[in-house]
Formats: sequence, C-alpha cells, structure tokens
Amino acid sequence: MKTIQKFISYYKPYKGVFFLDLLCAAFVSLVDLAYPQILRTLTKTLFLESKSVILQKLPLIGIILFLAYVLQALCNYYVACQGHIMGARMERDMRQQLFEHYEKLSFSYYDSNNTGTMMSKLVSDLFDISEMAHHGPENLFISLVKIIGSFIFLFLIQWKLALVLLATVVVMGFVSFKQNRSMHATFLDNRRKIGHVNATLQDSLAGIRIVQAFANEEIERRKFKRGNEAFLVSKKDNYRAMGLFQGSNTFFQGMMYVLTLVVGAVLIARGEMTPEDMAMIALYIGVFISPIKILVELTEMLQKGMSGFERFLEVVETTPDIKDKKQAVEMKDPKGEIRFQDVSFYYDEEEKVLHHVNLTVPSGSSLALVGPSGGGKTTITSLIPRFYDVTEGAITIGGQDIRDIKLKSLRKNIGIVQQEVYLFDGSIRDNIAYGKPDATEEEIRLAAKRANLSEFIEGLPDGYDTFVGERGTRLSGGQKQRISIARIFLKNPPILILDEATSALDNESEQYIQESLEKLSEGRTTITIAHRLSTIRGADRILVIEEGRITEQGSHEELVDQEGTYARYYEMSQR
Repeated sequence: MKTIQKFISYYKPYKGVFFLDLLCAAFVSLVDLAYPQILRTLTKTLFLESKSVILQKLPLIGIILFLAYVLQALCNYYVACQGHIMGARMERDMRQQLFEHYEKLSFSYYDSNNTGTMMSKLVSDLFDISEMAHHGPENLFISLVKIIGSFIFLFLIQWKLALVLLATVVVMGFVSFKQNRSMHATFLDNRRKIGHVNATLQDSLAGIRIVQAFANEEIERRKFKRGNEAFLVSKKDNYRAMGLFQGSNTFFQGMMYVLTLVVGAVLIARGEMTPEDMAMIALYIGVFISPIKILVELTEMLQKGMSGFERFLEVVETTPDIKDKKQAVEMKDPKGEIRFQDVSFYYDEEEKVLHHVNLTVPSGSSLALVGPSGGGKTTITSLIPRFYDVTEGAITIGGQDIRDIKLKSLRKNIGIVQQEVYLFDGSIRDNIAYGKPDATEEEIRLAAKRANLSEFIEGLPDGYDTFVGERGTRLSGGQKQRISIARIFLKNPPILILDEATSALDNESEQYIQESLEKLSEGRTTITIAHRLSTIRGADRILVIEEGRITEQGSHEELVDQEGTYARYYEMSQR
C-alpha cells in the first residue's frame, strides 16, 4: 500500500487532467451500459406501438443516441490523447527525478552499481511505469463502472441468475489474485535480468577497443549470451505464469455463458424469466466480459509497471552518503591552508585505506604525493572535494571543516586534472566551456592558449567546432589532457589536484602538458600525485604514502638524503 500511495503522489500536478480523464472514461462506459437497457425498454414499449407512433418517436431517439455517441467519441479522444500525454509527463518527471538523484549519489554508490543497470532503470522501467500511469487507473475505472453497472442491470432483470454469475466472478477474482503473486515475482526477475543484459552490453561496447585489441570478441559473446539466455529463461517463467492467468480467466468467462444458458433455461421453464430477458442478460455478459478481459491485460501492465516502480524507488530512496548539512555555509577562505587532522578512512572494517593521517598544505604551496599503487594517494585527494567522507578525524580549509561547507561551494573552488580524461560527446569548444558554462568566446580561446592548445585547434578544419567523438576518441591522449587543463584554466579554482596527469603520455606530450600544468599551478594550492618523480622535484614538500600512512616527508633533496623509499624510487628513475 505504501508503494501505491507513493505512486499516486505523482498524479498530484496533473489531478485536473486525471479527474477529467476519469469523467470521460465514465461517460464512455455509461453509454455502452445504457444501450442494452434502452433496447430492452424500447422492445417492451415503443416497438409494441403502431407504425405511425414508432416513426414519429424514432427520429428523436436516433438524434439523442447520435449525439451520445459523438460525445462518447470526443471523450475517447480525450482519454487516448490527453491521458497518454499525462502519462508521458509523469514519466518525464520521474526520469528527471531519477537522473537528479543519480547525480547526488556519492562515488561509493557507483563503485558498487553498474552503469548499464542504472540506464535500464532510467529508460525501460520508466516506459512501463508511464503506460501504467495512464492505462492503470483509467482502465480500472472503466472496467469497474461497466462490471458494477452490468450487475445492477442484471439484478434488475433476474436476481437469481445474476447471483450465480456474481459468484463466478468472485471465484475468478480469487484465483486471479493468487496467480498475480507469481506473475509479480517473474516480472521483477525480468527487470533484474534485462538490467544485467544492459550492463554487459554497456561494458562490452565501452571497452570495445580493449576487446578487439585482445581478440576477445568470443569471450564477450559468451558473457552476453549467458545474460541473454538467463533473460529468456526468466521470460519463459513469466509467460507461463501469464498463460496460466489468461487461460483460467478465459475458462471462467466461458463458464458465465454456460451458466447463463443452463440456469436461464431452468428459470424460463419455471416461468421466472422470459426468453427476451435471457437474451438481454447475454448482451450484458458481453458488456462486462470485455472489461474483464481489459482487467486481465491490465494486470500484466500493472505488474510490469509496479515492478519497475519498485526498482525506481530503490534508487530515489537511497540516501546519498555525501550531502549538505542543514546549516552548511559557503566556503569562507578558499585560499586558506588545507589541514588533515588525524584522518582515517575505510570502506568497511575489512578494508582500511588511511590510518591517522596528519598533514598541512600551506596556502599557495605545492605538495606532492608518491608511493606504491594502492597506498592511499588518490584516496587522500578524493577526500578533499568530499567524493568520500572521512571515517575519523577532520579536513579543514582555511580553518573551516569541509563537512560544514556547501558541496557546490567546496567543489567550485577545487580543480582536478586526472590521468583518465573524460570528454563529453560534442565539440572542443563545448568541452573547454564545461569549466565555465557561461564563458565568452574570448575566455575559451584564452584558456586554450594557456593550455598550449590554441595552435592545434586553429589548425583543424572546423577549429573550435571540431567534434571530439564519444569520450574524445578522435583525439590523442595529450590533446585530451590539454583540453582538460583548459577547462581548469577557465574554472580558475584556488585549489588544484593533479592526479597522475602525465603518467600515460609520451615524452613530447608530457613536455607540453608539464608546461601547461606549471602555468596552471602558479598562485594556487597544488596537490600532485605522480609516478614520474621528474615532474615533482620542485614541489615545496613531498610525502611518501605507504599502506595508508605517511612514512616520509620533506623536500626532494631531504628525501634523497634519507635513503628511504623515495630515494629508492629516485634511483630507479635515473636508470
């Protein structure tokens, strides 16, 4: 019931359309209900009159029925058109809410969830929810009006036969309810399995260059086939449940006609009912069997929609790990010193990453982090913009605990250049302007120039309008890296984090990037993660991070003199 109440809340902005839709649906149903009764009344009254009386009154009856069916057609148009538009708008609202919630979720959520599965919830699940949003209440309402209305007229015609038919419908409803539970389970399983298929597809296509480079297409085919076959098995279970559901309903519908014939014949033989009334009852059975068929189809739609809505709720009711406090404020001193005060971080008790880290980065200084992979260097830099929250201790900037700062204000003042550069599908201009969406053309060109990129861009046939391809596949690693640096120049943050920004580049590209990074670092508090020690020799202070602890610190010369881990790394780099 709580799930249904939450679903109903999405109708609130469109309640005017919704109630008018139901009103039109009610009129459509009432016209269908009225016709057999009008025919029965005319058969017992007007059609027994003389020819002249019939011809005199028939035109007026014809005009009234004509106008009723014209109005019914208009109502049907409204239901089919505006009802679907309402469903599409609800789908849009839910999709927007889901997307915005995805953006609020922290890195830890994305660490444990697959992009393909998330896309499945964003696209296919919401389509089924949209169909349910429109057809669900409307078809349910139409069906109930027709079924209840039909039984009212049936009881007025012959209550004994109506009672037999009502008992049949009750038994049919009970059996359907039991079968619904198994259908719901299979639909939910369908959703999970297609999510796995989408996840495998997204993973394989995103890594297609690696797949083909290793000639592992057959491995990916087998992975996809496993997911695809599992989805087929799930669909088979689903269709078996649906077949049983629809078959049993068809049986009960046939039983209604059999009971009408047998019980009706007995009542006629006893003189308790006329053959004309029996024919009229058969007409009403046709009227309410049609909505029963609709209810059968609606059940499938409702099961699909509700299983999709439950998956939707799984996401939107996930509380973001990282969020603003109610009393969060703007950053007061973004140029202030950065301080780690007894900071520990771990994903769980089994996986401790940082242990009681204490460090201070003075404003405008440069700090370099070196050490073995998995030692905790990237974790340290990820804690500063609150991609993860510290487990113990505190991080302050200018004396202000970062957990008391609004996330937008905090991240606005931090620029990050990563080894893995992500470019969005669009032009070079669009990707540079991502650092400042309202930037002028002059600002974009200046940022490109400062990143040693302008000469390359101006040499392209389309210049700044050059399409970069998905993930920047049309550009080299160095070109992509310089675009990411141009973004940061445009953003102009006081704090800069360089996460192994040159480790994957060739020597020539590295020289260009290093020049750009030196320009970018001027006057900013800079924290650099580096594997190539040549890029950090000039850092004000260097920390060696091993197994989540600071094991060495000092200038390049001081660390070489200590003859520890850093000195060993430096000696290896000179070979």
